[in-house]
Formats: sequence, structure tokens, C-alpha cells
Amino acid sequence: MGTGLWAKVHKWLALLMAVQIMLWFASGLFFAWFPIERVRGEHARAEQAAAPVPLDEAAAGLARLQGTGVGPAEKVEIRRLLGRPVALASGGEGRPVLYDLADGRRLSPLPMNVAAQIAEADLVGELRAARVSRVTGETTEYRGPLPAWRVDFEDGEGRAIYVAADTGLVTARRSTLWRAYDFLWGLHIMDWRGHEDFNSWLLIIATLLATIMSIAGIIILPRRLGLTRWLRRRRLAREASGAQTPSGAPPV
Repeated sequence: MGTGLWAKVHKWLALLMAVQIMLWFASGLFFAWFPIERVRGEHARAEQAAAPVPLDEAAAGLARLQGTGVGPAEKVEIRRLLGRPVALASGGEGRPVLYDLADGRRLSPLPMNVAAQIAEADLVGELRAARVSRVTGETTEYRGPLPAWRVDFEDGEGRAIYVAADTGLVTARRSTLWRAYDFLWGLHIMDWRGHEDFNSWLLIIATLLATIMSIAGIIILPRRLGLTRWLRRRRLAREASGAQTPSGAPPV
């Protein structure tokens, strides 16, 4: 295949792939510029001091739950929630259930005011929840346990904290920066709807075409730089010099 044909391949593939290649470079620069820890909101996460539940307190609380008729569970997690000892019982395919160990009350699904308190405690500073909305379906922004509460804050960064209604756990931290990152990630992997499938045939074909375009560019580069013409002139000059040298006489 001659360099002329490679030049045409390079030109037409460059025209075809120009927008996507620009998106790859622009999104890659964005990813490199912003640390992933900041995108995930780890810098705004409040330090939670360890607050273990004493064994005697946990045992008394579990006995209290048994006395109220709570059935067996495959897994029981003991922890504190907003300072109170709680037990999260889960098992099988059913939804986990959260209980207050101090009085045996069932807490889940948590009401919105408790979810707001959990979200406020998760953030540094004295921010207060601006809006609380119930989430019952997955979106590109949230794919965690359902149902959940979305707690929005007016902090200038579009921050939203997601709290699982059944467990009381913070399951996602989102911000304007995270949403921009996620949007660019979808463009980068060419999954414009789900933003998570980087094994699609569309991406494979695009990267294959971009690779062929790069190879073609490398092949035609010497010609574009004039190196091919320079080498041809050198060869012709040597041949002309050899033709002018008398037979049997050493070349000058």
C-alpha cells in the first residue's frame, strides 16, 4: 500500500473520528486535572469518631428484640446511628431491617427527617439540608440500595447525600463536579445513556479506527516532513556523482 493511499486513509479517518478524539483528549484532561478523591467528595466528609457498642449493651438489646418477637436473621450488624445503638438484621432475599437496641423499636424504613440528620452529620461544617426527596428507582447518578433519600444542600457545589432508607447508611455522595465527571466519562467510553459500559462494540470499533488512523499518520509522516524528498535528492546526488567519476579513477 503506497503512501498516497495511507494519506487518504489517514485523512478520512481523521475527519470521521475528529469529534470523538477531541472528546477523548478533553475528558482525559479533565480526569487528570481533578483528583478522584475530590470528585467523590471525600474532602467534605466529616470524620466519624469510632463509637463501639459494649457487648453487654448489645446482648441486652438483642435479648430485648427477641422478647418483642423479632425472628432469626442470617446476619446482624451492631453499630451506632446518630449516637444510639442499633442492630441491622438481614437474611435471605428480604430487605434488611434496622432496630433500636435501646427500646426494641423498628426504625426502617427511616423517615426523611432522620435521613436529613444522617446526611448533615456526614458533612464537615454546619450545613443544613435544603431539600429531602425519596428515591425509588436507579438513575445515572444513583445506583445504590433502594428505597433511599436524597438530601440536597445549598453549599454552592450542588452537593447531594444519598441515605439508604432501610439501613441508614450513606450510600452515595454527589456534587456538580461529580456530575460533570460522570457526564464526561459517558462521552469518554461512548456510553451516552448508562455511563458505565466500556466494553461496547461502538467503543471497540472507534478505538480500532483511531489506531489505524494513527498508524497511517506514522507511515506518511516522513513524506509530510519532507524526509522522503530529502533522501531521494541525496540518492540522486550520489548517483550523479558516481556517474561523473572517470572509470578506474577513485571518486573525489
